[in-house]
Amino acid sequence: MSTSTPGGGPGLAAAIWLYALARLGLVAVVAGLLLLAGVPFLISLLVGLIVALPLSMVLFRGLRGQLDGALARARERRSTERDALRRRLRGDEPPTPPGSTPLADPPAVDPPAVDPSPSDQRAAEHQPEPESDRSER
Repeated sequence: MSTSTPGGGPGLAAAIWLYALARLGLVAVVAGLLLLAGVPFLISLLVGLIVALPLSMVLFRGLRGQLDGALARARERRSTERDALRRRLRGDEPPTPPGSTPLADPPAVDPPAVDPSPSDQRAAEHQPEPESDRSER
């Protein structure tokens, strides 16, 4: 996965990691402050988890917006790919090679003219004549 996308902002994996690390950092800061105040470790960790949730919604609004944007882009990309797969399975669209992106409107290509092969020409020469042609001779 890339760290940035063409639509701007970090990629989905980068946005998830960034937001998760920021939230964990906030838990660590709150728990650390409580530890310095003399609160036992387990209690400070639990209080840090509870307090970090509402604080992260306020403090990390921008990171959450980036994550929401990355999720929306990923959802749109998956939806487009799923629709293209359904069209290919129905036979509405020719299959695309693996690793390539399907074209929105593939260019129209006329099929090449088919020349009969030499074996087809010989078979046509050696077919018996219809009965009506034989009687006229």
